[in-house]
Amino acid sequence: MAEQQVHMRLWRGDAKGGEFRDYRIGVGEGMVVLDVIHAIQAQQANDLAVRWNCKAGKCGSCSAEVNGKPRLMCMTRMNTFKPGETITISPMRAFPIIRDLVTDVSYNFRKAEEIPAFKPKPKEADGTRRMFQEDIDRVQEFHKCIECFLCQNVCHVIRDHDDNKPAFAGPRFFVRLASLEMHPLDSNDRMELIQQKAGLGYCNITKCCTEVCPEHIHITDNAIIPLKERLVDEFYDPVRRLFRVFAGK
Repeated sequence: MAEQQVHMRLWRGDAKGGEFRDYRIGVGEGMVVLDVIHAIQAQQANDLAVRWNCKAGKCGSCSAEVNGKPRLMCMTRMNTFKPGETITISPMRAFPIIRDLVTDVSYNFRKAEEIPAFKPKPKEADGTRRMFQEDIDRVQEFHKCIECFLCQNVCHVIRDHDDNKPAFAGPRFFVRLASLEMHPLDSNDRMELIQQKAGLGYCNITKCCTEVCPEHIHITDNAIIPLKERLVDEFYDPVRRLFRVFAGK
C-alpha cells in the first residue's frame, strides 16, 4: 500500500511558552501516532522531545492529547482518522510542560509516597492466610493500571484548579487506595488519609477518568464510589458516631 501524506500539528515549546507547528509526512499501513511522531523526529525535527518506552500500551509513557482527547499515542492507530484530517498532538494539560510533548508528572509520584503500603494481617493458627476468590477478583481489576496518568490529566479537580493538588490524590490513587482498602488481608487504616489528605470529597463522580482509561478500569463505579460509601460509614453514620462518643474516641 502506497504511503499517504498526513498533516500533523505538534505543540513545540517549553515552560516559558511555545506554539503549534505543522508537519507533513508520509504514513504507511498499520502505523500508530507514535510511529508518525518518531518519523517526524527522525526526518524533520531531530530535537522533538517525546516520552515513550514499550510501544505496546503497557508502560503508560506516551500519554498525550490527540485532537484534544487524552490518549496513548502508541495505541492510537492512524487509520482511525479521516483522510485529509489535521491531527493535533499536544502535551497533557494538567501537568507542567518540560519540553514539547513531555510533561512533569512528578506530582503523581509524590502522591504515591503518601499512601501507606500493604500491611498483612497476622497469620491464622495454622500459619496460613486465606481469602475468598471473590475478594481476589474484586481487587484484580485495579492492578491493571499502567500509570499513564490520563485519568489524572482529565480530572477537572486537578486540571482546572492547580491549588487543589496538595489536598487531592486523583483517580489513579483512588484506584490504589481502593485496591488496598478492599483487600481482605490488609490491616492498615487509611480512612483518615482518604478523607483529609487524599481529598476524596472533591470528586463529584463525572466519570471522565473512567472514559479515558486505556485499561478499561471502572474507576468511578468500582473504586471511587465504594470508597465514598466507606467514608460515609466511617465518619457520618450516626450509630458509629454515638459509639465513638460513648467509647471516648
